[in-house]
Amino acid sequence: MTALGDLLIARIARTGPLSLAEFMADCLMHPQHGYYATRDPFGAAGDFITAPEISQMFGELIGLSLAQAWMDQGQPAPITLAELGPGRGTLMADALHATRSVPGFHDALTVHLVEASPALRQSQARLIPDAIWHDSANTLPDTPLFVIANEFFDALPIRQFVRQGDGWREKMVGLTDGALSFGLSAAAPIGLLQERLKDVQEGELVEHCPALPAITTALSARIESYGGCALIIDYGDWGSLGDTFQALRGHDHTDPLTAPGQADLTAHVDFAAIAAHARPAKFSRLTPQGVFLERLGITGRAQALANGLSDDALKSHVAAHRRLTHPAEMGELFKVISIYPSNAAPPPGLEP
Repeated sequence: MTALGDLLIARIARTGPLSLAEFMADCLMHPQHGYYATRDPFGAAGDFITAPEISQMFGELIGLSLAQAWMDQGQPAPITLAELGPGRGTLMADALHATRSVPGFHDALTVHLVEASPALRQSQARLIPDAIWHDSANTLPDTPLFVIANEFFDALPIRQFVRQGDGWREKMVGLTDGALSFGLSAAAPIGLLQERLKDVQEGELVEHCPALPAITTALSARIESYGGCALIIDYGDWGSLGDTFQALRGHDHTDPLTAPGQADLTAHVDFAAIAAHARPAKFSRLTPQGVFLERLGITGRAQALANGLSDDALKSHVAAHRRLTHPAEMGELFKVISIYPSNAAPPPGLEP
């Protein structure tokens, strides 16, 4: 058992079982032993690879989409260009590189990064030394706000509930013979799930992300008031039904209770919940990542970058394009939605 696992066992023995959200929060962000607080998890040497690490094309096209949205909204200045959960900073660095020739865009913007991990802030500072860091999106400036959130919402802690009659049993982390184990609470009515009684059958499981409503509402209110837009890219679908909680370690699935603090914990994003909290701003139609990138011209960009490549470099480049766009890889599993002002159009690549 890990050091964090020992702490969690002692805590549960003292105060009782933890919700899945409490367990996830400690595993990911415990200040001494949390997964994100202590390491850089990205790349071949880490536990997973995100789209910006696969190819520069991903960040380039997202940057150009936001720059065009900025032009479509009249080129306001000053603006905030922000990323939630920016990883190593690769996506933002590629977005800035691709938009350096857009007249006036870089003069208007200041880069803000919402990142709680000290280890990742160090990596980001090497690529984007002039950025301003925040612990939460609540402290972003009151200016037109252009936001990137790539694989941000999937890492937010979730709660899980199993329907029993007209009530719900919550999945908890407790102890069995002194070891961490999953169990269910007694059934009780849950107000926030009252509407789900209409579409969830006996014994089925639904997930709820407690932090999602407040984050989405805050972003939407700023975008509606000041202008801008948010591009949200993640794996998930419209509505939550079924168990999507998973742990990743060394690029493979693992038991989330085996090594707390040493595996990434995620769950699929409920895009319907994001849309429900986007008002008074608007939200775009949910779009597969592959379709979004093709609309932005990724194939043309891939062909241009392929000029001069050969052998293994060319094979790697072609594989990266396929991985980002093909339905059998990230192209269909990952979805894109945008939040934008009620008096504006969605950013390029998306439809109302």
